[in-house]
Amino acid sequence: MAKIVIIGAGLTGLSAAYHLEQNGFYDYKIFEKENTQGGLCRSIYQDGFTFDFTGHLLHINDPYFYDFLANILDFEHLDKINRKSFIFSHNTYSPYPFQINLHGLPTEVVIDCIEGFVKRKQFKKQTNNYYQWVLQHFGAGFGNHFFFPYQTKIFDYDIKKLSADWTSRFVPQTSLRQIIEGAVKKNQAGNIGYNAHFFYPKQGGIFYLIQQLSKKIRNKIQTNYSVKTVDMQNRLITFENGHFEQFDRLISTMPLNLLLNKIEEKSDMALKSACNKLLCNSVINFNLGIFKENISDKHWIYFPEKQFPLYRAGFYSNFCPKMAPKGCSSIYGEVACLDRSEKHKAEILAAALQKIKKHFKLHKKDILTEKIIHIDHAYVIYNTWREKNIKKIQARLNENKIYSIGRYGQWKYSSMQEAVLDGKTIADKLSFAQYKKYWHAIPQKKNCENRRR
Repeated sequence: MAKIVIIGAGLTGLSAAYHLEQNGFYDYKIFEKENTQGGLCRSIYQDGFTFDFTGHLLHINDPYFYDFLANILDFEHLDKINRKSFIFSHNTYSPYPFQINLHGLPTEVVIDCIEGFVKRKQFKKQTNNYYQWVLQHFGAGFGNHFFFPYQTKIFDYDIKKLSADWTSRFVPQTSLRQIIEGAVKKNQAGNIGYNAHFFYPKQGGIFYLIQQLSKKIRNKIQTNYSVKTVDMQNRLITFENGHFEQFDRLISTMPLNLLLNKIEEKSDMALKSACNKLLCNSVINFNLGIFKENISDKHWIYFPEKQFPLYRAGFYSNFCPKMAPKGCSSIYGEVACLDRSEKHKAEILAAALQKIKKHFKLHKKDILTEKIIHIDHAYVIYNTWREKNIKKIQARLNENKIYSIGRYGQWKYSSMQEAVLDGKTIADKLSFAQYKKYWHAIPQKKNCENRRR
């Protein structure tokens, strides 16, 4: 039996393990269902190309996360890149963010957006409905020409049923002066938004981060351990391979709906029933290795219009030249599906591939390799049910010494920075709680650190 068991060796789980050890706490075990660690923070190496599980870019605005990366990777192994992202609509490329880059769009679109912003609805109190939130902050013009179609596509969900909880960090605000200035002259606005610049490994794709972090962890990362059941009352995890593990505290980074479905607790059927009400979509991530150089000078492109089934495309070889062989380039695309039927996914993927090949004038002979990745848990749906119940679910789990953390563990929309910080927060909380029982054990932290050196 380990005092603490960690389920999932993605970035959040590895962060929890790393920070437990940094606190001098080693009485834990970490289990991963796949045959390697990393979760969605992985890369695939195929025919000389490196493909990530969609775009995974390092955005930093927290001092601790900066120090963490400096310790794990050393910034000599990272490139700092100024964002070059665009929106393609009305047969025009507009720099991101759309709300301050109307230059070059059709006149009627510019007028709609400016007029809508001036006449936007002012609600008596701050709304938490995403549709109304857009009308309040940007107006109907911006909503109709970008926000509504794009968010409908990325969530594959009725945006009038979405909450606006996730918007604060991810959607840049604007002013009338900025809008007009961006309409009358070309304005890249490269310094606006949380992702104005980003860091990316100089080699190996985003999995390089996972590889280096894993090397810093002393305890063994046990792979091919898929959870079968969780017995809350007896604090016992059973795995599909027949292994079982007792725990005192459980840190789970697996998707919350899957965790709830695996809990064996007849007296608490509310947790079991909640798993079907936690909604998220899936994403089909297609990756193409192209026998052409510089098929685009951009990092990624948003596609809000219905004619494009995908919502975004990006270019790994523009993040890092080593992501593609010399003389080649690579592209990834993302298609969201709430309907998980195989027929629907096959149809929308085929349509997306056809459209992107036509858009970039790619022929069969240009494509050297193709990799399709299906991501079952992609974007969490911030609906009313989630808003009312997520804290209650977490509280009930916490009462039973189960801590569900990370993007899917907490059922939220978050970044790699937050994954690391979530792992640190729970590690600090649980390891220090153990030390409260045995204060004489605290000096051992320093000894453990010395031994590692």
